[in-house]
Amino acid sequence: MTDATAIATTAGGRTTWERLRSHRDWLGFWFMAPAAAILILFLAYPLGLGVWLSFTDAKIGRPGHFIGLDNYDWLSDDSVFWGSVFFTCFYTLVASSIKFAIGLYLALLLNKNLPFKALLRSIVLIPFVVPTVLSAIAFWWIFDSQFSIISWSLVKLGLIDRYIDFLGNPWNARWCLIFANIWRGVPFVAITLLAGLQTVSPSLYEAATIDGASRWQNFRHITYPLLTPIIAVVMTFSVLFTFTDFQLIWAMTRGGPVNATHLMATLSFQRAILGGSLGEGAAISTAMIPFLLAAIMVSWFGLQKRKWQQGGDND
Repeated sequence: MTDATAIATTAGGRTTWERLRSHRDWLGFWFMAPAAAILILFLAYPLGLGVWLSFTDAKIGRPGHFIGLDNYDWLSDDSVFWGSVFFTCFYTLVASSIKFAIGLYLALLLNKNLPFKALLRSIVLIPFVVPTVLSAIAFWWIFDSQFSIISWSLVKLGLIDRYIDFLGNPWNARWCLIFANIWRGVPFVAITLLAGLQTVSPSLYEAATIDGASRWQNFRHITYPLLTPIIAVVMTFSVLFTFTDFQLIWAMTRGGPVNATHLMATLSFQRAILGGSLGEGAAISTAMIPFLLAAIMVSWFGLQKRKWQQGGDND
C-alpha cells in the first residue's frame, strides 16, 4: 500500500471517496443532479441563447452577426414596444391585485363550516383546470361584437340600443382581457391561500375571541401575519404567470386592435416568429428579465424578514 493510499484510507478501512459517497450532503447532490440537468437543458440554455440572440441580427433561416446593443437602441424608439411595456405592467398590476383580493375573500369563505364545502371547493377550481385556450375561445365568443351574449342581454333589457364593441375598442379589449385573466387566476390564489389557512390553529382564534377581539382584529393580528409568507409566494407566482401570459392574449386578440393589447411576450412572438426577426424578438424577451427579477426579489427579501414570518417588528 502506498503512502497516498494509506492517507486516503480511514481507520475503518474506508477511503475518502467512499466516505464522500455515503455522506448525506453528497447523497443529496446525486438526488439533485437529474433535476439540475433538466433545468440547465430546458431553462438555462434557452435563456442564455435568447440573451445572445438579442445582441445579433439573426433572422429565421440564417445565422446572425453580433451587432451589440443595436436591437435595444431600435426598441428604445419603438412606440409599439413601449405600448406593450405599459400594458404588460398595467395588466399585471390590476389583474394580480384583484385576483389577490377575490382569492383571499374566497379562501376565508371556504375555510368556514359551510354546507357542501367540498363541492364548493371543486367548483372554485373549475376555471383553473379548464385549458387556457378553451377559456380564451369562450371569452372571445362572449365578447364578440356581433354575437356577444352580454350585448344581446342588455339590448333585450332595453339598457343599450346597439351592441358593444368589446374587442374592437382598445380600452374595452384591455379590460376584457384583464377580466378573463382574473376569472382564470382567482382559483389558484384562493385554493393556495385556503391551504395556508388550514395550518392556522383554531385555538388562536378562540383565545382572541375570549379576550374580546372582533373578526377584523382576528384577521389583522392572527390570520394576516401567519398567512403573509404564503401570500408572498402565491403573489410572486401570480405576478410571474400574469406578466408572461401569452395564450389568453393571443387566442383572444392577437395583440389588437392596433397593437393595444400586446404584452411583451406576445410582441416578442410576433416580431421573432411571425416577423422573422429573431434578434429583435429576443431583445424584447430579454427586456422582460429585470421585471421578473424584481418580482422575485420582493418575495425573496420579504420572506427573510422576521416580521413577515411572525407578524411583528424586525428586531
